[in-house]
Amino acid sequence: MKFICSQSDLNTNLSLVSRAVPSRPSHPVLGNVLLVADEKGRVSLTAFDLSLGIHTSFIADVSQSGKVTLPAKLLGDIVSKLPEGELTLAIDEEKESGESILATLTSASGRFQIRGLTADEFPELPTVDEASPLMLPVGVLNEGLKGTLFAASTDETKQVLTGIHLKGSADSLEFAATDGHRLAVVEAPTQVETEEGEEKVQASNLEDFSVTIPARALRELERMLSMRADSDLVSLCVDETQVIFELGDQRLTSRKLEGAYPAYHQLIPRQFSRTISMERKRLLSGLERVSVLADQKNNLVKFTLNTSDSQLTLSVEAQDLGNARESLPAEISGESGEIAFNVKYLMDGLRALPTGEIQMKLNEGNQPVIFTPLGGLKMTYLVMPVQIVR
Repeated sequence: MKFICSQSDLNTNLSLVSRAVPSRPSHPVLGNVLLVADEKGRVSLTAFDLSLGIHTSFIADVSQSGKVTLPAKLLGDIVSKLPEGELTLAIDEEKESGESILATLTSASGRFQIRGLTADEFPELPTVDEASPLMLPVGVLNEGLKGTLFAASTDETKQVLTGIHLKGSADSLEFAATDGHRLAVVEAPTQVETEEGEEKVQASNLEDFSVTIPARALRELERMLSMRADSDLVSLCVDETQVIFELGDQRLTSRKLEGAYPAYHQLIPRQFSRTISMERKRLLSGLERVSVLADQKNNLVKFTLNTSDSQLTLSVEAQDLGNARESLPAEISGESGEIAFNVKYLMDGLRALPTGEIQMKLNEGNQPVIFTPLGGLKMTYLVMPVQIVR
């Protein structure tokens, strides 16, 4: 195998697939990245930890086709430090001994030799043959992921909550994430603005669509989508066990999360006795300032609603550090009162809400509170308040 490519192409694609390389591989070959050079002048890279797989390819000058697996971290570290310009990667088949292979990476500044393993042991990425693909705009996926990924659980004992639940309807795709303390739901219409106007994506089988996908896999998908136009289409295929996203030369595969996702719509209150409307950035900035003094044990911030003065006061008390207090203008309807939250949960949600103005809807101090954007994306962020100890 021998090919010539640019340092930037190899580095960019290595960085992408390396995120699917396990830190502690169960088999040595899983710590490697699979490189395949073909006669058509393309080099493909694949990494797979048996749950998450990423595949990508790019154009190169291939003088001899072949395939090999090389240590992902070592190769990535070397390539990232090389100067821009042409690189040559070659395998001397005459020097192969058993399963060990010696690859030579040559740049203008020097030469590196890396020991690898044969490609025969590298597991194939899963495929979904029978399912018809859903075609989704990049913009829809970006909106849904930005508004929900932060709320997924990191507790592996609650496996199904470590994922994002996707549910289709006739003209939208709903994303939901919860960790048991908060819930984020985004309803993204399956249409995008194009130069000719509004184009509706025909996804007739979206109405029966429902799947829970690991948040880890979707974070990698979000990175892949970040360099694409909102109107680009992503192919999504799902079967009993696997989910596969394809976008141009890139493919991401992941296992589905098994188990019933919570009936989250039942958690969202329909009526509220109080509402607060205010600038999102002003509230977020106020929370960031007072949170400096939040007690690390409970991370608590108290909201004091003053209807007569149209003010929301944020206050934090840390027993051994001091306290902070800040008042912000707000449109408040309903009775004055107090309610407390985990300040981190609030800041996470406010960063994800996409509009300048937001609305906070609440009832009593021990009932769920809803944050929604005023205009724009249809998003609901539910947070459970924390009981104020007198």
